[in-house]
Amino acid sequence: MEVRASLSYESISPQKLRLVIDQVRGMGVTQALTVLQFVPKKGAGIVSKTLESAIANAENNFELDREDLYIKAITADGGPTQKRFKAGARGRYKPRIKRTSHLTIILSDDATQRGSN
Repeated sequence: MEVRASLSYESISPQKLRLVIDQVRGMGVTQALTVLQFVPKKGAGIVSKTLESAIANAENNFELDREDLYIKAITADGGPTQKRFKAGARGRYKPRIKRTSHLTIILSDDATQRGSN
């Protein structure tokens, strides 16, 4: 059984979010939450909250056990960018690109698939 949770339009660049999700990809959920507690990045809190949401979806909607779940897939894709500008020297402007991300977490409880990742 697969369970998913997603977060859209989060104001962090996908590249910064991928640094965090690469550390927890393929782990069990309890181990991943422990690792995320000690990662000193903004993205760790975002991934942790979304992972907790996916775990809650699995427990409440599908009656799965937390100990059997692992992260089957986790992706951070780019969302729309906001284009802003800041005034620069000599009447010029300096562009600012504010990036957003879409985070998707898929959990599974199938232990036979876990070794193939």
